[in-house]
Order: sequence, then structure tokens, then C-alpha cells
Amino acid sequence: MPYVAEILLFLLPFGLFALWRKLYPQAEPTRVVLVLAAIGIILAAAGAAWYGLNRRLESDRPYEPAHLRDGQVVR
Repeated sequence: MPYVAEILLFLLPFGLFALWRKLYPQAEPTRVVLVLAAIGIILAAAGAAWYGLNRRLESDRPYEPAHLRDGQVVR
């Protein structure tokens, strides 16, 4: 049941866009909207790349999976 809210939040922009296209079929997005959307996509991709590069494992340290020690998960 907790996933219903996440699914609805994911589908909300698509539904709003479909409603906008249904109500105003002749309307086209302005150049400003397209530029802002492009900037948002670029910033999202740059943020994802930055996060991925900062969270990677150091090259001189081998991967050690989590394991149980005395009933506790140890990394």
C-alpha cells in the first residue's frame, strides 16, 4: 500500500500534461519553457554524475561485502 503514493506521484506529471493537451490542443510550449526544461534535464544529469563519482569506491580498496558479526550487520 505505501507504493501507491509513489506511483501516483510518478504518474502525476504525465496526467497533468495529458490534461493540458486535452484542454488546449492548439497550445504549444513556448521557447522559455523548452529552455527551462533543457536546463533542468542538464542539471539533473550533472547531479547524477556528480553523485555517482563521489560515491564510488576508492581504487586501492577491495570490495568487502557486508557480513554478520555477533548478530549485527557489519560493513
